[in-house]
Amino acid sequence: MSLTRYCCTAISGDTALRVRVSLVAVLLAASACSKQAPPPPPPPEVTAALPLQHEVIDWDDYTGRFEAPEDVEVKARVTGVISAIHFRNGQDVKAGAPLFTIDPRPYQAALAQAKGQEAKAQAAVVNTRQVTRRSQALVAANAVSKEEVETDVANQRSAAADLAAAQATVRNAALNLSFTTVYAPFGGRVSDRKVSLGDTVIDGQTVLTRVVSLDPIWFSFEGAEAFYLKNLRQAQRGERGSSRYTANPVDIQLADEDAYRWHGRMVFLDNAVDPNSGTIRARAVVPNPRHFLTPGMYGRARLLGSGKYTAMLVPDEAIVTDQTRRLVYVVGQDGKVLARPVEIGAKVEGLRIVRAGLAPTERVILDGLGKVRPGAAVKVLKGQIVARPETQPGPNAPLSEPLSGQATTE
Repeated sequence: MSLTRYCCTAISGDTALRVRVSLVAVLLAASACSKQAPPPPPPPEVTAALPLQHEVIDWDDYTGRFEAPEDVEVKARVTGVISAIHFRNGQDVKAGAPLFTIDPRPYQAALAQAKGQEAKAQAAVVNTRQVTRRSQALVAANAVSKEEVETDVANQRSAAADLAAAQATVRNAALNLSFTTVYAPFGGRVSDRKVSLGDTVIDGQTVLTRVVSLDPIWFSFEGAEAFYLKNLRQAQRGERGSSRYTANPVDIQLADEDAYRWHGRMVFLDNAVDPNSGTIRARAVVPNPRHFLTPGMYGRARLLGSGKYTAMLVPDEAIVTDQTRRLVYVVGQDGKVLARPVEIGAKVEGLRIVRAGLAPTERVILDGLGKVRPGAAVKVLKGQIVARPETQPGPNAPLSEPLSGQATTE
């Protein structure tokens, strides 16, 4: 009896264990079913705006140097000894300012001698004129022959010719005397003197100094044939005037400047393209009232390269580089990101011109570019592209200066 009770108890305990295991499995399954997948992250926020549309003008870039419109070597026009120097090396001079004096005394003496010969010839003319009048009065009374009268008339004419020659000698002597003072032929800047006091100079051979004009000044450069052809096509279409006939504007930037601070006009375009270099010479004239610009200075110039046209402008930071392509990201109508390969142009008012690849109605992503990828949805915040005008400082002190090699204290 006790054995039977024991067996029943054992069976009941095993069944209970199985029941407990089943309950645990059911609870685990129910727990697993109660867990749900996490929600997707929200789309990234970006700021987008329509491209700014603005009327712009294209400019072509060139490099060149400043030249003096007038650049002459001043030479002696008479032979003599330098007796005075009237300028300081490298100074600015006005037109007609005295530069050198060549000893004038020999030329003063030559002028005095010439004037004496002139007076003598003048007296001879008066004398022969009186003789001729007497002869003509006597020939009516048959007191003298006609041959004598003709001789007197010939002597009078010869005396008049001698007087004209004497007067020419006086003018020549006076001219040579005036050449003993050497004047600046025009206003500008004089170089250093090539002779010293006491040096003997020779007419037409000895170089005394050099003078260059400064205001206005020329900016000379060469343009590639491709630019020349482009400008010809634009002139044919009426988009801009040819620089051969039109004073197109030119802006110039010096080597130490970061802006185009000098402004001039085209005055010359050569008549042929150089077959060796494939370029054509051109020149602009630039006002230089303070004589800051100096012949030989290097400069970068931009010449009017188009007529006015409406361009789309975007910030540089909205343009990304994909290997060899330039891209902007735009937001489509469905709120997803699209990549647009674009062709860019010059910079104007702090923004970049987009020549092709972008529609004026497309919203360009301005920031948050690191969080977007093509085809992904984004949350768009409305932005606006505004111009960023660059200040153009006036032509005064240089913007950057080279460092000195040494310094001392006082």
